[in-house]
Amino acid sequence: MRAKYKKCVGVILVSGLLLALFYAWGPGTSSGVDIRPRQEGLIKELLEGKFRDPISGNHDIAYHIKDDVACHLAQNTCVCLADEGAFQLPFFNLLFPRVWAHNFDLAFLESHPDPEGIKRHRAEEYSNFQKRTYNPADVPIVAEANSPLQYPTQGVAVRPLKTIIIPGLGLKEETRSSHMVYLTASLGTFDVAATVDGVSVKGEGEKHIILSSPLLSTLNKQLQFVTYTNTVFHPKTADTVQFATEGHKSFFTIKVGHGTIPKLYNSGYQKEYNISALVTIATKTFLRYDKLKDLIDSIRQYYPTVTIVIADDNEHPQPVTGSHIDHYIMPFGKGWFAGRNLAVSQVTTKYVLWVDDDFILTANTKLERMVDILEKTTLDLLQQGTPNFPFPGHINQLRLGDPEAFPGQVGGAVREVTGYTATYRHTISVEEGGEEGNCLHIRNGYYHVIEGFPNCVVADAVINFFMGRTDKIQEVGFNPRLARHGHLEFFIDGLGSLHIGSCSDIIVNHASKIKLPWSKTDSQKAYDKFRYSSSTADNDIHKEVFYFKNRFKCITSH
Repeated sequence: MRAKYKKCVGVILVSGLLLALFYAWGPGTSSGVDIRPRQEGLIKELLEGKFRDPISGNHDIAYHIKDDVACHLAQNTCVCLADEGAFQLPFFNLLFPRVWAHNFDLAFLESHPDPEGIKRHRAEEYSNFQKRTYNPADVPIVAEANSPLQYPTQGVAVRPLKTIIIPGLGLKEETRSSHMVYLTASLGTFDVAATVDGVSVKGEGEKHIILSSPLLSTLNKQLQFVTYTNTVFHPKTADTVQFATEGHKSFFTIKVGHGTIPKLYNSGYQKEYNISALVTIATKTFLRYDKLKDLIDSIRQYYPTVTIVIADDNEHPQPVTGSHIDHYIMPFGKGWFAGRNLAVSQVTTKYVLWVDDDFILTANTKLERMVDILEKTTLDLLQQGTPNFPFPGHINQLRLGDPEAFPGQVGGAVREVTGYTATYRHTISVEEGGEEGNCLHIRNGYYHVIEGFPNCVVADAVINFFMGRTDKIQEVGFNPRLARHGHLEFFIDGLGSLHIGSCSDIIVNHASKIKLPWSKTDSQKAYDKFRYSSSTADNDIHKEVFYFKNRFKCITSH
């Protein structure tokens, strides 16, 4: 009877493990010009007034709120709450991962010598950031249905100090003795590219122009030739133009800025992908020359002519020689993200493949496949799957600092389990939270499958093995203050900029991390001391990065 009981318990445990694994890895003018940061001012107040009562006469109409829809609207009152305690069973957290929460404001401020001063400083910096990044084109504008004015609601752009014809201007009203419209701008002047008989134009070359005519048809013809000339240089802003007639006012924006300069890579015309011309492999090494050698050997087995860029911050660097290898020596212990910045900054190909120095390429690590997906989609970065990790599940790739600094955290992009492919993905969302800062929410999972690539999905954060468009990765960059731990921070900085995919059918191996304490070499012990240090200074940097730099007050995550 006891034997049967043990067998039953064993079956339950194994079944629970298999279910957990399935859950975890399933699918110039010379005059002076004001170039100070501009904020909304009066124009925003006018627009807000229009939004309060978009259509008159609707004050007394009753309405009913749909709670299941309204609850998803931004309310600027976010909070980070952890899941309540639950009954624990073996593998319960794998089957039903609990959400943990951490308050950056408490963790950072309680150890800061001047918490009120740093809060004021953060608020000032955030205010300046808002002023620098404010763009009037981001303000919603509604063309009123009862207005006789016709105008463009979006899509009008002008290069700095250049001239355009404003498209789509018109007036539709009943015939009267005289028809008149006017336009007003703040960053430019108006004129007409041609004149129409019977139309009076006043204010050419000024910020305010008036056009009038007894005939509506001639006025509308003249409106087809109205020009706008930008007079204030700014690389990226917008002018809010007021277009009005008697009794009606409207607003539209003209974006002002330089056009985007393309960054094209001449990889040579090939019927098939020339990986050596398209991809550079970049890595950072520290105290693991044996692992680095294994990585290089595996690369050369499949891609003998692909350039490898190595950032090395060892105290006593060893030569790393061979064809198509660029070895860059850094100051000792400069750190993880500083090394990433150095390595990626030296890449000249269209794509860069980032690998840790203890990864190993296999026959299933198809760089051609990754290039093909990036070439055929709008993705900026693509992750591969990673198998053959030692059990138990040591998770450290999306580390946010020391676990003691983030209670309940099991951070990580990779669940390391022998014999299973760990294609781990996260979604990231930021919820507005008012004056105290915003809330950061991280969840396991992805958004959707990529059409045409059934094994690939879209996510926000992936593991430490990815291929990306070099210019986009360089644009986001890596925070060099993060010396020993860091990964998720890159994806947070890239949120809203990087379009990220993850594929489970392209595999890379990882060197085993199972090392008995008495079998570790001096080099391995030194590496562990640096890599897994949990110094107060390191933890304080991570808290500051999230609390001050990113203006988060808290985080929740699985």
